[in-house]
Amino acid sequence: MSQRPADLVSIPADGVELEGSLTVPDGAPGLVVFAHGSGSSRKSPRNNYVADVIHQRGLGTLLFDLLTEREDQIRENRFDIDLLTDRLVAVTAWLRSRADTADLHLGYFGSSTGAASALRAAARRTDVDAVVSRGGRVDLARNALDQVRSPTLFVVGGADTEVLELNRDALARLSCEKDLHVVEGAGHLFDAEHELQEVADVAADWFADHLA
Repeated sequence: MSQRPADLVSIPADGVELEGSLTVPDGAPGLVVFAHGSGSSRKSPRNNYVADVIHQRGLGTLLFDLLTEREDQIRENRFDIDLLTDRLVAVTAWLRSRADTADLHLGYFGSSTGAASALRAAARRTDVDAVVSRGGRVDLARNALDQVRSPTLFVVGGADTEVLELNRDALARLSCEKDLHVVEGAGHLFDAEHELQEVADVAADWFADHLA
């Protein structure tokens, strides 16, 4: 499949415009929407690395800012999971309104607090075909976990012990298809290149299996 350059997009949501980067390879059967963590943005180097690997599997991606620059200056907004979830749901509806993405299978890739919004959004929508959480604060989606029907993969660093325990607890609460992948020796940010490569590979495999 050939890949066209990313389109810079402006997405209306809650009376603001959210900036994003949309890439849809020709013939792509599905698209992965990224929900970044607190203090991050669509320019996150880790998420862009994962997105590049996903493109190699013939899938599209949307990386976007959950908050405007002004909103991000208010620290509380970064942890307002209800707000972040509403934004992700609105962006998903926007994708469904576009001719080039309306019929694609959709997945969510959430990092840290963004993983909580991804799980909550998946619980609210019936058209999300897969979720991957990287170092996710999945405990912040605790009340929605029993409503998630999308096949869900948790990826956690083995040295990120507190988050790993939270993920194991959340995994037990899920009733959908699910799995936990531990990257041995990795911390919360998967700083080593081989650690992030492992994250990207297992995430891309999950999406390739469920968005085909």
